[in-house]
Amino acid sequence: MMLVFADHDRGTIDPLTFQALTFARNLDPDVQAVLVGGGGAGLDATSAAAELAQYGAQIVHVAEIVGYSDYAPLAAARALVELLVSTGAEALVAASSARGNEVLAHVAAITDRPFTADCYSISIGDPHQIVRARWAGNLHEEVDVTADVVIATVFPHSTEATPAPAAGTLKEFTATVSEHDLAVRVVNRIGASTGGVTLPEAKVIVSGGRGMGGPEGFTILEEIAGALGGTVGCTRVVTSAGWRPHAEQVGQTGTKVAPDLYLACGISGATQHLAGCKNSKTLIAINTDADATIMNHADYIIVGDVNQILPLVLNEIQASKS
Repeated sequence: MMLVFADHDRGTIDPLTFQALTFARNLDPDVQAVLVGGGGAGLDATSAAAELAQYGAQIVHVAEIVGYSDYAPLAAARALVELLVSTGAEALVAASSARGNEVLAHVAAITDRPFTADCYSISIGDPHQIVRARWAGNLHEEVDVTADVVIATVFPHSTEATPAPAAGTLKEFTATVSEHDLAVRVVNRIGASTGGVTLPEAKVIVSGGRGMGGPEGFTILEEIAGALGGTVGCTRVVTSAGWRPHAEQVGQTGTKVAPDLYLACGISGATQHLAGCKNSKTLIAINTDADATIMNHADYIIVGDVNQILPLVLNEIQASKS
């Protein structure tokens, strides 16, 4: 049996979880999911269980934790350890997101088992044969892992989420967690969400790099993204400079995306950024440097100044809608 950690943010399930469920289902059709934090964390258990059931979850466990109101990685890990013991699962799988990796790393440390991140494939055996991503997905590593339980995360967008409706039987339990386990947790969020389309679910992403010149350069990217029903992304350099929030960062240390269209504006194409957008169905790059690295990865390139080209792009989009 496969156990999948279904990460959610105040009740909204991370879309990468559906990829992890599909991945686990390919290993063993007997898949169970676990959600941590009940109503206190903004979770509608019945609704969430129905979503997970659409992707093959036979049983959905909901771990109620006293005092759990937002993300608390060690407390979540304690709940998962409890379930590993009670269910006898062969493997614990999660999406390779910042939270998925953090929680499963805690589980591995608590249970003294190896943890394998960014997996493309797993063959259960003795030893388990695993193929995982290294160097931001530019290298595939084949490893043999010896453990009674596989603890692993799935490389984002390496498995397409495919529905396979299952029972999704809801089972709730109260996890045994100490105050120490809740010492590290989210206690407040500064800055309200602007709403709209998020990076993981966006079909169109209009992304900017250092070549946008400053925070004011992103105004036109917002206009283009809005006109196309998409959202704005950016590079690590941009967030480090404080031009845009980290939530918009695409890359190895940001969000890995797979939109239908990725418009890269003033982005040179550092390895870390390409790791985040390499799964885009169509990538268009605009850059003054025809030899920029990203040009070698783009489906279409435009050599020129973004300040001159983007207004023309916006005008054409608006004209096509009039």
